[in-house]
Amino acid sequence: MFEYLEPEANHTQQTQGTNPGTGSLPLPSGAEGNDKGTRSLKPLNPEKVRHMLFGSLAGIDRTIKILHALGYAEPNDWSEPMPTEKPGQWMAILTKTLLMA
Repeated sequence: MFEYLEPEANHTQQTQGTNPGTGSLPLPSGAEGNDKGTRSLKPLNPEKVRHMLFGSLAGIDRTIKILHALGYAEPNDWSEPMPTEKPGQWMAILTKTLLMA
């Protein structure tokens, strides 16, 4: 799996007791070649990933809530929905910094 950095998550450190600006997803047992679920000591390289949602306001809102329920992104991390050239279609953007092993 992967870990991710929140670009401006200083408040997360205080509320979750994690390192500044970091969050993590659990690694499956046996990840990285050992059966204890611990990570190897390989350096992690940051990589920015941009997510773009296109659809109705209701569809975008529902998708953001699902990703939040899965623990991937906070709803406030997304941009405000912006109208596109197509009538009734909106767009929202999220940029995440992932730590890649």
